[in-house]
Amino acid sequence: MTQEEKFALEGRIVDVLRTVFDPEIPVNIYDLGLIYRIEVSDNGALDIDMTLTAPTCPAADFILEDVRQKVETVNGVTSANVQIVYEPIWDQSMMSEEARVELGLD
Repeated sequence: MTQEEKFALEGRIVDVLRTVFDPEIPVNIYDLGLIYRIEVSDNGALDIDMTLTAPTCPAADFILEDVRQKVETVNGVTSANVQIVYEPIWDQSMMSEEARVELGLD
């Protein structure tokens, strides 16, 4: 896979991640800043590091499985490893400007 193909694939992955929501927050997980790393290997294997707004998030399993299922449907992804990490600790400064406006923080 060329660098250009990886870049295009990452764009499609981000588009899909923007369809995943925490059921308690009306902003997608990508714009919330919960996605820390997206790495695509030459064979299309995908590694994602993500976090949650709180370590005790009651929807953690649902969100993780939603991410995994959706990114595996992206054309070009051969497998998906999605891992929840807690470092760095998430805070509101990681949100996009759009998310901040949507939540009335700006």
